Amino acid sequence: MDPATLQVFQQELTCPICMNFFLDPVRIDCGHNFCRSCLSLSWEEAETPMCCPMCKEMSEKTNFKTNVVLKKLASAARKYQLNQVTRLQEQVPGEQTEAAGLLTEVDKSLHYQPLSGCPQPEIHDHTMMECAAEESREKLLKEMDTLWELIQELKNNVTEEIKKTHSFKEYVSLRELMIKAQYQKLRIFLHEEEQLQLQALHREAQEISQQLQGSEMRMTQQKHQVKNTYRELAEVCHKPDMELLQDMRSVLERAELVQTLRLQGVNPELTLRNITGLREMLNNFRVDNGLRREVARRYVSFSEDLRSTIFGEEHRSAPNHSQRAESFAVWGAQTFTSGQHYWEVDVSSSSNWILGVCYDSSTSDTSNIIHFEEAFLLASLKSNNHYVLYTSVPPLTHYVKRPLSMVGVFLDCDHGTVGFYDVDKGALIHCNVPTQFTSPLNPLFWLGPP
Repeated sequence: MDPATLQVFQQELTCPICMNFFLDPVRIDCGHNFCRSCLSLSWEEAETPMCCPMCKEMSEKTNFKTNVVLKKLASAARKYQLNQVTRLQEQVPGEQTEAAGLLTEVDKSLHYQPLSGCPQPEIHDHTMMECAAEESREKLLKEMDTLWELIQELKNNVTEEIKKTHSFKEYVSLRELMIKAQYQKLRIFLHEEEQLQLQALHREAQEISQQLQGSEMRMTQQKHQVKNTYRELAEVCHKPDMELLQDMRSVLERAELVQTLRLQGVNPELTLRNITGLREMLNNFRVDNGLRREVARRYVSFSEDLRSTIFGEEHRSAPNHSQRAESFAVWGAQTFTSGQHYWEVDVSSSSNWILGVCYDSSTSDTSNIIHFEEAFLLASLKSNNHYVLYTSVPPLTHYVKRPLSMVGVFLDCDHGTVGFYDVDKGALIHCNVPTQFTSPLNPLFWLGPP
C-alpha cells in the first residue's frame, strides 16, 4: 500500500474528536463515526445535545451499537503503527530491553493470561505487547462503561437536586404566604375575641353596677329606717314615765327588727376570661424555677407605706399588727437584670399570700425591709369577711376572682413590666404601666396561714 493511500486509510480510522484511532466506534444517524466515549462527553458538555460534532445534524437516538468492522480496522491500524515503531526501536540499543521490562510490568498489573488468539511467550515481545494492550483497552472500555453509567446516574441526581432546589424555593414562598395568612386569621380571631371580651366585661360591669346601685339604694333606705327608729327611741326617752313604759315594748321590738334586717354589701367580682394562646406564649420565657425550696428563708419586714397599701389602714392599730406586717418569705434563687422571665407559684395551700418581685437590696443581712417603691407585688388578703386581690404598683384593689391554684409571674426587664396571671384560667390579673427598673429584681413569695 503506497504512503498516500495508507494516510487516507488511517484518516478514515481516526476519531475527529480525539484525533486518535477509534476506540469502540459508533455510527450516528448522519453517518459520521466517533469513539463512543468521545461522542458521549461531547454531547454531555455541548449546549445543543444530540447534535453531530461535525455536521451539526440532530440525532434521534442515543443508544448506538458498536461498529464492529470499524473497530477491527482501527485495531489493525494500531498494530501496524506499533510494528513500525518497534522496527525503529530495534535499531536503537537498549530500547528492546526497556520494552520487555514494560511488558513484564503490564503482565503483573493486569494478571495477564494469554488469550487463545495471542502468541505464546516464545514469539516476539512486541507481538505479546499488542495482545496485552488490546486486552487492556477492552478492560478499560468496560471500566469506562461502568463509569459512564455512574456519570448518568449522577447527572440524573443533579437534575433531581436542581428540581428540588426550585421546588423548595417555591414551597418556601408558598409557606411564607400560608404563615402570613394564618397569622392574619389569628389576628382577626384575637381581635374578635378581644371585642367579645370587652363586650362581656361591659355587660358584666353594668350588671354589677346595677347590683351596687340597688344595694346602695336598699342600704340608704335601711339607714333612713334605722335613723327614724333612732329618733323614735330618742323621742320615747323624753316622754313622761307612764307613756315611756307603755311604748317601751313596741319600740324595742321595732329596734330589734331593724337590726335583724341588716343588709350585706355586694362583693363586685368580674370574671377572668381565657386569652387564647396566652399560656403558650408565656411558657416560651419560663425559667427553671423563680422560687426554689432549698433557698434559705429571710426575715422580711414591710415598710409602713407598703403595709398600709396591702393590709389597709385598719391593720395599723390591730393587736396582731406585727404578725401581719412581718413574716418569713421565700426569695428567689437568682436575680434578673434583663430579658423576659416567667415562673409559676402554687398558692393552693392558703388564701393569704403575697408574691411578685422586689429590688435586691441585700445578700447578707438577716433582716430586709421592703419599701413601697421597691416592690411589684400581688396580694390576696382577707377584707370584710372575703378575700380581695391587691397590687402595690399601682396601689389598687382588683375586683376579680382570686386564683385558687397557680399564679404566673411574667417579668419583662426590657420593657419594665411585671404581669400576674391566673394559670388555670389562662387569664390576665394585672400588668403595670411600663417603667424603668433601677436595679436587679428578686422574686418573692410570702405565704400566710390558711
